[in-house]
Amino acid sequence: MTDGEIDYSDIPPLDDNFFAKAKVYVPPSKRGNFVQVDEGVLAWFKAQGEEYQTMINEILKKYIEKQGAQLPKLAEEPAKYHVEKKLDE
Repeated sequence: MTDGEIDYSDIPPLDDNFFAKAKVYVPPSKRGNFVQVDEGVLAWFKAQGEEYQTMINEILKKYIEKQGAQLPKLAEEPAKYHVEKKLDE
């Protein structure tokens, strides 16, 4: 399907009310880290699919929560994205 074939007729227009309530969401930043794990452990995670790194991250977060701890609050980064107001007038 091309962009031209998409039917937008059931999507309401983005008016001033929408932009007054809109919030910018910037996903938490991730950075590359080096963690040593057994080859078999890594092989198992890789066999689960392309998102294996996300899976490892989620498992580690759940482990932290199970310990009764919370992830440290990191300083929020400034928004990297913006919502552009485009109205058909």
